[in-house]
Amino acid sequence: MSEPLDDWLASTFGRAPRHLAPFARALTHGSQAAANYERLEFLGDRVLGLIMAEWLYDTFPGEPEGALSKRFNSVVTGAVCADVARSLGVRDHLMLGKQARDDGANDSDNVLGDVMEALIGAWYLEAGLDAARAFVREAWGDRIRRHAAAPQHPKSALQEWAAAHRRRAPTYEVVDRSGPGHAPRFTVKVSIGRDEASATGANKQVAETAAARALLEMLGG
Repeated sequence: MSEPLDDWLASTFGRAPRHLAPFARALTHGSQAAANYERLEFLGDRVLGLIMAEWLYDTFPGEPEGALSKRFNSVVTGAVCADVARSLGVRDHLMLGKQARDDGANDSDNVLGDVMEALIGAWYLEAGLDAARAFVREAWGDRIRRHAAAPQHPKSALQEWAAAHRRRAPTYEVVDRSGPGHAPRFTVKVSIGRDEASATGANKQVAETAAARALLEMLGG
């Protein structure tokens, strides 16, 4: 038996929200109701972006824009948002249609990442930017400091490898798409001339990143 929603929200955000409805909506998948998390996710994505940009700017005062962008892109991905959602126990409170639940949507990075952003949007509307900032910093914890140097995105690293070795630029191609609409799986092939690698992910961007990483490892980059 999962913890009652109001109790879980109080322990997650530090106090019970005055208005429960936006949080219930943030946890509702489109398979369950038309009034789902999508609008709140739109808002929460922007709130998270501002909070994270400000946090990185303050935490790494000596780094240039390019390095900060690499750090930013590594900590606001759907996979990271989903990881945070899992750590907070979001899965126990998702409201899904039967088919979506049977298809594993309650552990989908796409769904959990979107719901995490929707919850941030709901908390921002409830308590304001300062409270949203405090929540994000607590929830993300040490994730922004896990890399001593700004992490190089695999796609950027592969692009630089190709230029350094006077090879043509990498090309990416979606070669397969499978799974239900709420939990799709994309397979992407990346090629540099005759060298190629493939990978699968929950969306096109994740699959491209994984394919680039695989090709880099193959090329010794």
